[in-house]
This record gives sequence, C-alpha cells and structure tokens, in this order.
Amino acid sequence: MTPEELTHELTQGQIRPAYLLAGPEPLLRDDALAALRERVLADGASDFNLDRVSGAATAPAQLEDLLRTLPVMAERRLVVLSEPEPKRGAGRELAGALPDLLQQLAQQQTTVLVICADKVDRRSRWVKAFADPLAVVACEAPRRHRELVAFVRGEAVRQGVEFAPAAADALVERIGAQLLLLRNEIAKAALLAGQGLRVERSHIEAGASLLAEEPIWDLTDAIGQGRQADALTLLDRMLRGGAPAPVILGSLASHFRKLTRLRSGGRVPGPPFVTKKLGSQAQRYSQPQLLGCIRAIHEADTALKGAGSTAPDLTLERLVLNLSL
Repeated sequence: MTPEELTHELTQGQIRPAYLLAGPEPLLRDDALAALRERVLADGASDFNLDRVSGAATAPAQLEDLLRTLPVMAERRLVVLSEPEPKRGAGRELAGALPDLLQQLAQQQTTVLVICADKVDRRSRWVKAFADPLAVVACEAPRRHRELVAFVRGEAVRQGVEFAPAAADALVERIGAQLLLLRNEIAKAALLAGQGLRVERSHIEAGASLLAEEPIWDLTDAIGQGRQADALTLLDRMLRGGAPAPVILGSLASHFRKLTRLRSGGRVPGPPFVTKKLGSQAQRYSQPQLLGCIRAIHEADTALKGAGSTAPDLTLERLVLNLSL
C-alpha cells in the first residue's frame, strides 16, 4: 500500500487493526502516522487513548497489555511502536512475539497498532504477518523525475497552491529527491508569487537562486569533518541571511541519511568525488553514533514544529554541536 492509498482508505472511513509504516523516508512515515492518529483518535482524547513505545525498551508482555487496554470514552485507541527489531534490548524478544499479537489484533476493532520502522526484513515472520486486514505502507521516497513531479503537484494541491505546468519540473530539477525541502520550497514559492496567484517557473528560479547562495554544502561538510567552530559560524551566517530553519534541518537530515547508508555498506547516487567525500565523513561515525544523529535530527524537527519551547535558532545550534562532535 502506498501513502496515497492509505489516505484514500482513511478518507473512505476504513481503519485497519494494524499498520506497518516501513521505509527510509521519515516525512512519509510522519505524514502517514499523523493521518492515522487523526482518524483513529477523532472522537477521543489522546491523553487516554494514545501510547507510544520503542522496540528497544518494550517487552512482549508490556505491548500485549497495551493492546488489550480498552479505549476510554472513545471507539478506538492507538498504540505506536517504533523500530521493533533493534540489535539490542527487549525488542529482540518482541519481534518474535509480534506474529501472535498481530493475529489477535486482526480479530478486534478497538485498538489500532502502528509500527514505524526505517528498515525491515520482509522475510521476517512478523513482517509477513501483515496480511489483510493488516497493511504495510511503503514509505519510500520517489526517485524518478516524473514521480517527484507528481509529488510536488500533489503537495501543492494539499497546500492550496496553484502551480504552472513548468514550475513543478523546475523545482524538482533544483531540489531533487528531498521531500522535506520540496515541501518547504512550495510554501516559499507561494509567498514569492503572492497570495492567490499562480506559481510560475520564474518564482522557482528566484527561490532556488536564493537557496543556492546559502552555504548548505559547506555546513554539511564542516559537520561531517568535525569542524565544530566552522559549522557554527556557517549556521549563523545562513540564519542571518534568512535561510528557513526547516530547510536547513531538511538538508542535515538528507546528509546524515546518506552517511548512514554508506556506513552500513550501501550506496548513494552522485558524482565520484561527492561519494568519496561522503564515504570519508561516514567513517568518522560508528553506526550507533549515526543512529543517534538521526534521532537528534528527528527531535529537532519535533521541536521546530512546536513541541518545544526553545527558539528555532538555538535548536539548530544545539543540533549542529551534537552532530559535529
């Protein structure tokens, strides 16, 4: 199932007992989870009917208790489990217990389980257990040009922004497969065009030229090479120059996802000199350190969306300090 198919089902009022949101694109996972949360908890308070747990810290009995808890003054409750297959911790036993728990879930309609995972082994018994009426939502970022253009057009419609035919192509040409940046650039282009006016290719070119002047690659290089003082100086220059905090964060997220992929033996597209530099940076970090960086970026994203009381500039400064250690 694609995220679009999930949205269509929810719009039609269909809610399944369990979902696996699997894939390396956090924006798609976050959007799918937000849509599920809105539908599942539509008639009840999340304080009583929402539980979020991690695979590394949850034993099978604990998860079973959560799944058997009845909703409070609502039709359904929601349980969100992140990364159920960690290399260490209680989650190693949890993955083995999941098939039976999922089979039990399929027989009821009062609890919805959502499992979020960056990467899963589709040969695992618990993954195979996500058969109808359960569902797997593939959260893979589109890579082909036409797929990215379709994403931009759909996102523009969602934001209520009218795009000229060539504008979506121009945006993809300049940003590539970075969904968070694409989303933010759509909003910026709408501001450049003016309220209620159509976004033209010229607006995309103007916005992209401003973005190109920001030393985002210098910043990621400074962080990846451990040049902490330089990284903070570059960040300050970008913020003073008007670079949006979410755009900077999106670039950092993309950069560290590439480092994580390389560190685990994968590949990333790009010219040889770029991949060589990324590979060198990836070796500075251990795999646990890179996962910690990804978690820190996710926490900063949550803070920028209003979950914290810290100013956006300070949130990014603290993040850059942690990433460049």
